[in-house]
Amino acid sequence: MYISNYEDLLNAANNQDQPQRMLFVFANAELPDEIAKSQKEQFEGRKGGNLTPVMCADKLASELGEFAGLVKEFVPAETSWNIVFVAGMSGKSGIAPSSKDAEQYLKGMDQSVKDGNIGGFIAFNREGVLVQLLPPDKTVI
Repeated sequence: MYISNYEDLLNAANNQDQPQRMLFVFANAELPDEIAKSQKEQFEGRKGGNLTPVMCADKLASELGEFAGLVKEFVPAETSWNIVFVAGMSGKSGIAPSSKDAEQYLKGMDQSVKDGNIGGFIAFNREGVLVQLLPPDKTVI
């Protein structure tokens, strides 16, 4: 199935043979304190910057609704973030993974985002629009 938006992702997760737990890492794209003018210009042009995870969450795919509801439920209003990385975790023998089962995977996702290893995740911006992050010499679309 082709995933072009958050709804497609939920439909795909809910149509799997096994129940799915969705894993979320909310992050902020930002610049370090001391940067060159060229780095700031690139960042403002939607190129470059660092990804800093600000919080993690998980929930069964069957319990999720629209994107705005997810954000409202999990993210305090004062939390600064501009991208969320999403992965799925499959159950076994018809039993969904628990939040406790997800803990180590969320820690791994958090570290992967810090390290810039984000190729295995789906990403959405604050409006729930699917985004693709490209190598450093490309723009974010």
